[in-house]
Formats: sequence, structure tokens, C-alpha cells
Amino acid sequence: MRRKVSYDKKVYRTLALITQFGIDMLVPVGALSWLGYMLDRRFGTSFLMILLFFVGAAAGAQNVYRTVKGILEDGERPESRDGDEREDKTD
Repeated sequence: MRRKVSYDKKVYRTLALITQFGIDMLVPVGALSWLGYMLDRRFGTSFLMILLFFVGAAAGAQNVYRTVKGILEDGERPESRDGDEREDKTD
């Protein structure tokens, strides 16, 4: 009989989050750097790749910022036990 190993879901969520950060940074940087390289070859320039690399880095940083902001906002919301969210109003 095989014994089941219980894995903590938090570990998998954390690994997925780290992977998401990497994708959020690499895709815009890679795509815009490639576009800059192609434009440099097409027009015979030598600065568009560098320029678009930094634009991609800024876009990637913004993606990571939005992801972290969303995670922090979700973590700060208080959860009610009965699912009923009531506001105390004072007249």
C-alpha cells in the first residue's frame, strides 16, 4: 500500500506566483527587445533595441507592481465567518 504525501498548497501557490513574476517581466522585455532589433535591422539604426528594452522593463515592472498590489489588497480584506458583510452605521 502506498502512503500519500500531503503537500502544502501554499508552496505551490508561492511557486506559481514566482513564475508569474518572471513571466510578467520577461515577456514585455523580450517582445519589445525583439521588436527593437527588427526595427534596427529594417531601418539601419542602432538605438531602437535599447530604447524598447527599457520600455519593456518599465512595462514589466508595472505588471509586477499590479500583481503585488492585487495580492496585498486581497490579503488585507477581512473575511466574515458567516459570509455576511455588514457595516456598522452610527446615526
